[in-house]
Amino acid sequence: MEYTQLGRTNITVSRLGFGGAPAGLTNYLGEYTPANAEQRRDVIAALHRAVESGVTYFDTAPAYGQGESESIFGEALDGVGERVFLATKVSFGVDVRQSAEASLTRLKRDRLDLLQIHGDTCTAATADAILAPGGMLDQMEQLKAEGLVRFTGFTTEDQNPAVYRFIETGRFDVVQLCYNLLFQHPAEWTRPFGAMFAAEKQGMGVATMRTVTSGLFQKWVQWANPANTFDYTPALLQFVLSNPMVDVALVGMRDVDIVEADVRIAEDMGGRIDLEALHAKYV
Repeated sequence: MEYTQLGRTNITVSRLGFGGAPAGLTNYLGEYTPANAEQRRDVIAALHRAVESGVTYFDTAPAYGQGESESIFGEALDGVGERVFLATKVSFGVDVRQSAEASLTRLKRDRLDLLQIHGDTCTAATADAILAPGGMLDQMEQLKAEGLVRFTGFTTEDQNPAVYRFIETGRFDVVQLCYNLLFQHPAEWTRPFGAMFAAEKQGMGVATMRTVTSGLFQKWVQWANPANTFDYTPALLQFVLSNPMVDVALVGMRDVDIVEADVRIAEDMGGRIDLEALHAKYV
Protein backbone atom coordinates (compact mmCIF):
# COMPACT_ATOMS: atom_id res chain seq x y z
CA MET A 1 0.00 0.00 0.00
CA GLU A 2 1.22 3.52 -0.80
CA TYR A 3 1.12 6.05 2.04
CA THR A 4 1.55 9.81 2.25
CA GLN A 5 1.27 12.68 4.70
CA LEU A 6 -2.18 14.26 4.78
CA GLY A 7 -1.35 17.89 4.10
CA ARG A 8 0.06 19.72 7.10
CA THR A 9 -1.56 17.34 9.62
CA ASN A 10 1.60 15.25 10.09
CA ILE A 11 -0.69 12.20 9.85
CA THR A 12 0.32 9.38 7.50
CA VAL A 13 -2.58 7.86 5.56
CA SER A 14 -3.08 5.38 2.73
CA ARG A 15 -3.56 6.98 -0.67
CA LEU A 16 -6.45 4.62 -1.30
CA GLY A 17 -9.40 5.57 0.89
CA PHE A 18 -12.63 3.74 1.70
CA GLY A 19 -15.67 5.86 0.81
CA GLY A 20 -18.78 5.30 2.91
CA ALA A 21 -21.68 6.50 0.73
CA PRO A 22 -22.40 3.07 -0.81
CA ALA A 23 -22.55 1.53 2.68
CA GLY A 24 -25.43 3.71 3.84
CA LEU A 25 -27.41 4.81 0.79
CA THR A 26 -30.13 2.55 -0.58
CA ASN A 27 -29.61 1.52 -4.22
CA TYR A 28 -26.60 3.79 -4.66
CA LEU A 29 -24.45 2.35 -7.47
CA GLY A 30 -26.48 -0.83 -7.63
CA GLU A 31 -29.24 -2.67 -5.80
CA TYR A 32 -28.53 -2.45 -2.08
CA THR A 33 -30.03 -1.56 1.26
CA PRO A 34 -28.28 -1.42 4.66
CA ALA A 35 -31.42 -3.00 6.12
CA ASN A 36 -30.52 -6.25 4.36
CA ALA A 37 -28.52 -8.24 6.93
CA GLU A 38 -26.55 -10.19 4.34
CA GLN A 39 -25.57 -7.10 2.38
CA ARG A 40 -24.65 -5.34 5.60
CA ARG A 41 -22.36 -8.26 6.51
CA ASP A 42 -20.73 -7.96 3.09
CA VAL A 43 -19.87 -4.31 3.74
CA ILE A 44 -18.48 -5.12 7.18
CA ALA A 45 -16.34 -7.87 5.63
CA ALA A 46 -15.14 -5.36 3.02
CA LEU A 47 -14.16 -2.90 5.76
CA HIS A 48 -12.27 -5.64 7.60
CA ARG A 49 -10.46 -6.64 4.42
CA ALA A 50 -9.54 -3.03 3.72
CA VAL A 51 -7.91 -2.71 7.15
CA GLU A 52 -6.08 -6.02 6.65
CA SER A 53 -4.85 -4.76 3.26
CA GLY A 54 -3.37 -1.59 4.70
CA VAL A 55 -6.11 0.94 3.94
CA THR A 56 -6.08 3.49 6.77
CA TYR A 57 -8.33 6.33 5.53
CA PHE A 58 -12.09 5.82 5.97
CA ASP A 59 -14.70 8.45 5.13
CA THR A 60 -18.39 8.46 6.03
CA ALA A 61 -21.21 10.86 6.95
CA PRO A 62 -24.48 11.00 8.91
CA ALA A 63 -26.27 11.84 5.65
CA TYR A 64 -25.36 8.46 4.17
CA GLY A 65 -28.55 6.65 5.04
CA GLN A 66 -29.51 8.67 8.14
CA GLY A 67 -26.53 7.38 10.08
CA GLU A 68 -26.52 3.85 8.63
CA SER A 69 -23.08 4.19 7.06
CA GLU A 70 -21.60 5.50 10.32
CA SER A 71 -23.19 2.64 12.27
CA ILE A 72 -21.71 0.08 9.87
CA PHE A 73 -18.30 1.73 10.06
CA GLY A 74 -18.56 1.82 13.83
CA GLU A 75 -19.35 -1.86 14.04
CA ALA A 76 -16.63 -2.91 11.59
CA LEU A 77 -13.86 -0.63 12.86
CA ASP A 78 -14.52 -1.02 16.57
CA GLY A 79 -11.26 -1.86 18.28
CA VAL A 80 -8.85 -0.82 15.52
CA GLY A 81 -8.04 2.41 17.39
CA GLU A 82 -5.26 4.56 15.97
CA ARG A 83 -4.65 2.14 13.09
CA VAL A 84 -7.16 4.01 10.96
CA PHE A 85 -7.96 7.65 10.23
CA LEU A 86 -11.74 8.10 10.41
CA ALA A 87 -13.43 11.07 8.76
CA THR A 88 -17.09 12.06 8.95
CA LYS A 89 -19.17 15.13 8.24
CA VAL A 90 -21.76 17.59 9.51
CA SER A 91 -24.45 19.08 7.27
CA PHE A 92 -25.12 22.79 7.03
CA GLY A 93 -28.03 23.95 9.17
CA VAL A 94 -27.80 21.30 11.89
CA ASP A 95 -26.42 21.65 15.39
CA VAL A 96 -22.69 20.97 15.01
CA ARG A 97 -22.08 19.63 18.52
CA GLN A 98 -25.20 17.47 18.51
CA SER A 99 -24.30 16.03 15.10
CA ALA A 100 -20.70 15.33 16.10
CA GLU A 101 -21.71 13.67 19.36
CA ALA A 102 -24.21 11.45 17.53
CA SER A 103 -21.47 10.53 15.05
CA LEU A 104 -19.13 9.62 17.89
CA THR A 105 -21.78 7.30 19.33
CA ARG A 106 -22.47 5.58 16.01
CA LEU A 107 -18.76 5.30 15.19
CA LYS A 108 -17.96 4.04 18.72
CA ARG A 109 -15.24 6.64 19.10
CA ASP A 110 -14.13 9.14 21.73
CA ARG A 111 -12.72 11.50 19.10
CA LEU A 112 -13.26 12.21 15.40
CA ASP A 113 -10.08 12.33 13.33
CA LEU A 114 -11.68 14.66 10.79
CA LEU A 115 -14.97 16.57 10.87
CA GLN A 116 -15.97 18.08 7.53
CA ILE A 117 -18.74 20.41 6.46
CA HIS A 118 -20.81 18.24 4.12
CA GLY A 119 -21.48 20.21 0.98
CA ASP A 120 -22.02 19.94 -2.74
CA THR A 121 -22.86 23.52 -3.72
CA CYS A 122 -22.15 26.39 -1.33
CA THR A 123 -23.64 29.81 -2.08
CA ALA A 124 -22.08 33.10 -1.01
CA ALA A 125 -24.75 33.45 1.69
CA THR A 126 -24.05 29.95 3.01
CA ALA A 127 -20.32 30.68 3.08
CA ASP A 128 -21.00 33.91 4.98
CA ALA A 129 -22.98 31.98 7.60
CA ILE A 130 -20.31 29.27 7.94
CA LEU A 131 -17.51 31.81 8.43
CA ALA A 132 -19.46 34.26 10.59
CA PRO A 133 -18.58 34.63 14.28
CA GLY A 134 -20.29 31.75 16.08
CA GLY A 135 -20.90 30.00 12.75
CA MET A 136 -20.20 26.39 11.81
CA LEU A 137 -16.46 26.81 11.53
CA ASP A 138 -16.21 28.46 14.95
CA GLN A 139 -18.28 25.64 16.41
CA MET A 140 -16.09 22.99 14.76
CA GLU A 141 -12.96 24.68 16.06
CA GLN A 142 -14.45 24.68 19.55
CA LEU A 143 -14.86 20.91 19.33
CA LYS A 144 -11.27 20.75 18.15
CA ALA A 145 -10.13 22.79 21.15
CA GLU A 146 -12.00 20.37 23.43
CA GLY A 147 -10.29 17.36 21.88
CA LEU A 148 -13.45 15.87 20.35
CA VAL A 149 -12.17 16.60 16.84
CA ARG A 150 -8.57 16.45 15.62
CA PHE A 151 -8.89 18.21 12.25
CA THR A 152 -11.48 20.19 10.28
CA GLY A 153 -12.37 20.19 6.61
CA PHE A 154 -15.06 20.67 4.00
CA THR A 155 -16.32 18.75 0.98
CA THR A 156 -17.42 20.27 -2.29
CA GLU A 157 -18.32 19.50 -5.88
CA ASP A 158 -17.93 23.18 -6.83
CA GLN A 159 -15.16 25.45 -8.07
CA ASN A 160 -17.03 28.61 -7.09
CA PRO A 161 -15.82 31.59 -5.00
CA ALA A 162 -16.99 29.98 -1.73
CA VAL A 163 -14.50 27.13 -2.21
CA TYR A 164 -11.61 29.56 -2.56
CA ARG A 165 -12.82 31.60 0.41
CA PHE A 166 -12.74 28.49 2.59
CA ILE A 167 -9.27 27.54 1.39
CA GLU A 168 -7.89 31.04 1.83
CA THR A 169 -8.98 31.26 5.47
CA GLY A 170 -6.22 28.82 6.36
CA ARG A 171 -8.54 27.40 9.02
CA PHE A 172 -9.43 24.12 7.32
CA ASP A 173 -7.01 21.19 7.41
CA VAL A 174 -8.49 19.06 4.62
CA VAL A 175 -10.63 19.53 1.51
CA GLN A 176 -12.52 16.76 -0.25
CA LEU A 177 -13.05 17.58 -3.92
CA CYS A 178 -14.89 16.04 -6.85
CA TYR A 179 -12.03 15.07 -9.16
CA ASN A 180 -11.69 12.39 -11.82
CA LEU A 181 -10.95 11.87 -15.52
CA LEU A 182 -14.18 13.61 -16.54
CA PHE A 183 -14.17 16.40 -13.93
CA GLN A 184 -10.64 17.75 -13.91
CA HIS A 185 -11.58 21.34 -13.00
CA PRO A 186 -9.91 21.28 -9.54
CA ALA A 187 -6.54 20.68 -11.26
CA GLU A 188 -6.23 22.30 -14.68
CA TRP A 189 -2.65 21.44 -15.60
CA THR A 190 -2.41 23.57 -18.74
CA ARG A 191 -2.71 26.85 -16.78
CA PRO A 192 -2.14 25.63 -13.98
CA PHE A 193 -5.28 26.58 -12.08
CA GLY A 194 -7.89 25.13 -9.75
CA ALA A 195 -8.86 24.62 -6.12
CA MET A 196 -6.43 21.73 -5.75
CA PHE A 197 -3.51 24.05 -6.51
CA ALA A 198 -4.90 26.59 -4.02
CA ALA A 199 -5.29 23.91 -1.34
CA GLU A 200 -1.78 22.62 -1.98
CA LYS A 201 -0.42 26.15 -1.53
CA GLN A 202 -2.14 26.32 1.88
CA GLY A 203 -0.73 22.97 2.93
CA MET A 204 -4.18 21.37 3.11
CA GLY A 205 -4.77 17.67 2.79
CA VAL A 206 -6.61 16.75 -0.42
CA ALA A 207 -9.04 13.84 -0.78
CA THR A 208 -11.06 13.09 -3.90
CA MET A 209 -14.65 11.97 -4.24
CA ARG A 210 -16.22 10.34 -7.31
CA THR A 211 -12.73 9.08 -8.06
CA VAL A 212 -13.82 6.54 -10.67
CA THR A 213 -16.66 8.88 -11.87
CA SER A 214 -19.51 7.19 -9.95
CA GLY A 215 -20.28 5.11 -13.04
CA LEU A 216 -20.70 8.10 -15.38
CA PHE A 217 -17.71 7.35 -17.60
CA GLN A 218 -18.72 3.69 -17.81
CA LYS A 219 -22.27 4.70 -18.78
CA TRP A 220 -20.97 6.95 -21.55
CA VAL A 221 -18.69 4.23 -22.92
CA GLN A 222 -21.59 1.78 -22.95
CA TRP A 223 -23.71 4.25 -24.90
CA ALA A 224 -20.90 4.98 -27.33
CA ASN A 225 -19.94 1.32 -27.74
CA PRO A 226 -22.65 -1.08 -26.51
CA ALA A 227 -20.44 -4.10 -27.15
CA ASN A 228 -17.68 -2.79 -24.90
CA THR A 229 -16.56 -5.16 -22.17
CA PHE A 230 -13.36 -3.43 -21.03
CA ASP A 231 -13.00 -2.58 -17.32
CA TYR A 232 -11.87 1.04 -17.10
CA THR A 233 -11.68 1.11 -13.30
CA PRO A 234 -7.89 0.59 -13.10
CA ALA A 235 -7.21 3.41 -15.55
CA LEU A 236 -9.66 5.77 -13.83
CA LEU A 237 -8.21 5.14 -10.37
CA GLN A 238 -4.64 5.39 -11.63
CA PHE A 239 -5.43 8.73 -13.28
CA VAL A 240 -6.38 10.23 -9.91
CA LEU A 241 -3.52 8.58 -8.02
CA SER A 242 -1.11 9.97 -10.62
CA ASN A 243 -1.85 13.48 -9.37
CA PRO A 244 0.82 14.24 -6.73
CA MET A 245 -1.48 16.78 -5.06
CA VAL A 246 -4.03 14.06 -4.26
CA ASP A 247 -3.35 12.62 -0.82
CA VAL A 248 -6.31 10.22 -0.74
CA ALA A 249 -8.44 8.83 -3.57
CA LEU A 250 -11.75 7.72 -2.08
CA VAL A 251 -13.52 4.75 -3.64
CA GLY A 252 -16.83 3.27 -2.55
CA MET A 253 -16.35 -0.43 -1.80
CA ARG A 254 -19.16 -2.75 -0.72
CA ASP A 255 -17.64 -6.22 -0.93
CA VAL A 256 -14.33 -7.98 -0.41
CA ASP A 257 -13.68 -8.61 -4.11
CA ILE A 258 -13.88 -4.90 -4.91
CA VAL A 259 -11.57 -4.05 -2.02
CA GLU A 260 -9.00 -6.57 -3.18
CA ALA A 261 -9.22 -5.34 -6.79
CA ASP A 262 -8.84 -1.68 -5.80
CA VAL A 263 -5.92 -2.47 -3.49
CA ARG A 264 -4.13 -4.26 -6.35
CA ILE A 265 -4.66 -1.22 -8.58
CA ALA A 266 -3.42 1.21 -5.92
CA GLU A 267 -0.33 -0.91 -5.33
CA ASP A 268 0.52 -1.04 -9.05
CA MET A 269 2.90 1.91 -9.26
CA GLY A 270 3.64 1.02 -12.89
CA GLY A 271 0.14 2.17 -13.81
CA ARG A 272 0.81 5.83 -12.93
CA ILE A 273 1.06 8.44 -15.68
CA ASP A 274 2.77 11.82 -16.07
CA LEU A 275 -0.13 14.30 -15.95
CA GLU A 276 1.97 17.26 -17.06
CA ALA A 277 3.13 15.31 -20.11
CA LEU A 278 -0.45 14.17 -20.77
CA HIS A 279 -1.67 17.77 -20.86
CA ALA A 280 1.27 19.17 -22.81
CA LYS A 281 0.15 21.09 -25.89
CA TYR A 282 1.27 19.95 -29.30
CA VAL A 283 3.03 23.16 -30.39
